[in-house]
Amino acid sequence: MLDNANIRKDFPMLQKTMQSHPLVYLDSGATTLKPRQVIDAVVNYYENYGANAHRGDYDLSYFVDQEYEQTRKDVAAFLHAADAREIVYTSGASSALNLVAYGYGRKFLQRGDIILTSVAEHASCVLPWMRVAQECGAVVQYVPLDAQGRITLEAVASMMNERVRVVALAHISNVLGYLAPMREICELAHRYGAVVVVDGAQSVPHIPLDVVAMDCDFLAFSAHKMCGPTGIGILYGKLELLDAMDPLYLGGDSNARFDMCGNIQLKNAPYKFESGTQPIEGIFGLHAALQYIQSIGRKNIHAWEMELHDYAIRELRRLNNIEVYNPDADTGIITFNVKNVFAQDAATFFNANGIAVRSGQHCAKLLNNMLDTSATIRASFYLYTSYADVDRFLDVCRRATMEACLDVFF
Repeated sequence: MLDNANIRKDFPMLQKTMQSHPLVYLDSGATTLKPRQVIDAVVNYYENYGANAHRGDYDLSYFVDQEYEQTRKDVAAFLHAADAREIVYTSGASSALNLVAYGYGRKFLQRGDIILTSVAEHASCVLPWMRVAQECGAVVQYVPLDAQGRITLEAVASMMNERVRVVALAHISNVLGYLAPMREICELAHRYGAVVVVDGAQSVPHIPLDVVAMDCDFLAFSAHKMCGPTGIGILYGKLELLDAMDPLYLGGDSNARFDMCGNIQLKNAPYKFESGTQPIEGIFGLHAALQYIQSIGRKNIHAWEMELHDYAIRELRRLNNIEVYNPDADTGIITFNVKNVFAQDAATFFNANGIAVRSGQHCAKLLNNMLDTSATIRASFYLYTSYADVDRFLDVCRRATMEACLDVFF
């Protein structure tokens, strides 16, 4: 089990107040707080190196090159990827998912092909495929969710046929926190010749993951959801698929040579996807975040989140004013509403009490019809969330009535 009290000392933001209350940060599903080790790594780049990567013939640049490539190798090890060349730097999970949709889908999908996804997906896992489908005449279809809102293997199997070319699903739902049986889905999809694109934004930071054992074709995640900086993400792709894909952008360092006649020879993966100057300080920070997460262990992180989640759910079940939509979530995500109160109004009441939660549709607009609500509130835990944080959250839940929530505005 992790040492939560000592972990909390690493996070400067936890010393802050909000609305004159000690900050309780329960929005880690949107972005995580950053430990001092990651902040120091970013500052270290700016204060001590500052050079570009793969550009200079001097010591500072050589060191940056080494850190740039060592981070790639360590990401590969973190995912248990077979080859560091299967790791592409992007600006985030959204960028990585768009890269697959346009670099792979636009090139290989044909009229009548089927892209399989679900209504539980984040917009970044749906909208790129919608656009690609419109451009090439493919069709987007949606795996039915079960009564809880889970994606089951049986539901995916019911939708599979020889025209399904792409299956694009989240490993863990950012709204409901349910874990999809991705290894089994990959095995099933591959029997039909489809590729599987995994949105790993909510899984990579929280649970042990092995892309070779899962046998996914692509997987995307962001550093900022695992204690790293914003502006840097990762696309994992099987090397033969990356080699077959086209990059979205062309420019410096993505090409081997070109001439005035328009002949262009691109570099091999991953470099053909990394045109221009990358967010080098973000890569330094990502490396520090990897080391930080590994020092604690994702198995320990997940166990801690579930301990807090189960405690919170037991207490929330006692409250008549709170409706929870995912009491059996597989991660530390609790999606709920205060009865008879609009989600944003309730979130403002939580804010007035120093508690940061997210309200709205959580970039998963298609899911709200199933939940039969226009918006929800999401509390999401991480390794720095404490029992005291959860108790503060529960206390505000108990006091969250229509009158109390509206009083904040007057």
